[in-house]
Amino acid sequence: MSEFAGPRGGKTSKFPAAGRLALGAVLILGALGGSSRAQGGGASETKSNPTADKLPAAEHKISPKEEAELFRSVDDILQFASTETGLPKRQSVGRRLVSRDEVVAYLTKHMDEDEDSQRFRRSEVVLKKFGLIPKDFDLRPFLIGLLREQIAGYYDPATKTVNLLDWVAPEQQKPVLAHELTHALQDQKVDMQKWMKGTETDLIKVESPTSEDFELDEAAEARQAVVEGQATVSLIDYQLIPAGKSVAKSPQIVESIRESMLIGTADSGQYQKAPLFLKEAITFPYRYGLGFVGEVVVKRGKAGANALFDHPPVTTRQIMEPETYLSGEKLSPMPVVDFKRLFKDYETVDVGGFGEFDTFMLVGQLASRVEAQKIYPAWRGGYYFAVRPKGKPAAPLGLLYVSRWASAEKAAQFAAIYAKGLTQRYLRAVEVGVEDSDPKEDFSGGRTWNTEEGPVLIETHTDLMVVVESLEGAGRLAAAVFGAPAQSGTP
Repeated sequence: MSEFAGPRGGKTSKFPAAGRLALGAVLILGALGGSSRAQGGGASETKSNPTADKLPAAEHKISPKEEAELFRSVDDILQFASTETGLPKRQSVGRRLVSRDEVVAYLTKHMDEDEDSQRFRRSEVVLKKFGLIPKDFDLRPFLIGLLREQIAGYYDPATKTVNLLDWVAPEQQKPVLAHELTHALQDQKVDMQKWMKGTETDLIKVESPTSEDFELDEAAEARQAVVEGQATVSLIDYQLIPAGKSVAKSPQIVESIRESMLIGTADSGQYQKAPLFLKEAITFPYRYGLGFVGEVVVKRGKAGANALFDHPPVTTRQIMEPETYLSGEKLSPMPVVDFKRLFKDYETVDVGGFGEFDTFMLVGQLASRVEAQKIYPAWRGGYYFAVRPKGKPAAPLGLLYVSRWASAEKAAQFAAIYAKGLTQRYLRAVEVGVEDSDPKEDFSGGRTWNTEEGPVLIETHTDLMVVVESLEGAGRLAAAVFGAPAQSGTP
């Protein structure tokens, strides 16, 4: 497991494995380590020297003596991680010193070759359609730049080796080692590559996706939050050794660390340039994984955390709200339309679940983080179909988006937020039948807007909300959703 990516072959519903960049350890080090630099040579940055802001500091290079010291520490920290997590140490872990260029080349290669990169390229246009990232934002070079900036070390499950960095002082790498060696122990327990691959389902290849398929579309994200959350607990516990504290003993420390992860550190320039959605998506398995695993550790102990590998969470809702996992909550199946019949004249671009995390980010983008915090716990299911007319690759992306809520009132509240956000996502969004001097503030039934990319219909019915964008026959599509039976893949 690398500090930049999920296990090789692991799938996420919105990003490929190599796109799940790990800022977690770097940001935690920034939060707990005071003035120490997570990726520099260990010296704090000085502002008294007028040239300090103009010339980059010389990068530290590990000496042979330091390398030997760092390699010796692997066994001690592996034992620490085993004791802290309760994961048995079944074998030693390989160790290798690598350069920054080697790490970036390794991760870039997997970003280009990983099967999930195909899903990534499709999902990118959907994220832009929803307004979660700017339409002119070029994601791939941004991610590569972020990899170079935020390197923190990684464990490779294919070679069973922890890769240490030749430009970071040994003392600064040891907390990261606690994180990475926890991944090694996880790998010895379940074979991480197989465990993550067990969640792979590309819904564009599923002939008739069901409600259960859409729910499981987040399974890899949930599993990654488990492995990164547990490893981040180990990192924090290692940092807290001098204070005689731990996450289990002092659970209140978790929230302050989680917030610091999103803020980033002073030297995370590339990260600071990222749209909010990317910051949240990049840090999700660390921030929310830490909160989830921390809650499980407090309530069920180390054994409970390790039992997550046998009975893992499957949705971002369970990660964001651990009590829904701990209580065994089951969501009602969503109504799912006859995809092949309704879209027979269209080419499918992407199909996927739209989970609680996606909803949280969408509301945060269209309204505010405060509004998002208020409404996202009322989410109860969601999915989308993204299509284009056959033979018209330049046509605007068509979108059918369905969400279910805890009540009709919450569905209407979300519909109103979505409607107000249309002016952010389109250059021109004019509501049909409404004068500029008579805007509607409430939301009930269906309303339609004309935009430069075609009509947009937003309609609610009891606890369901349907959005149809840039597609013909919007009313027919909405009616098909409201009239569709709930479909589950469970016999």
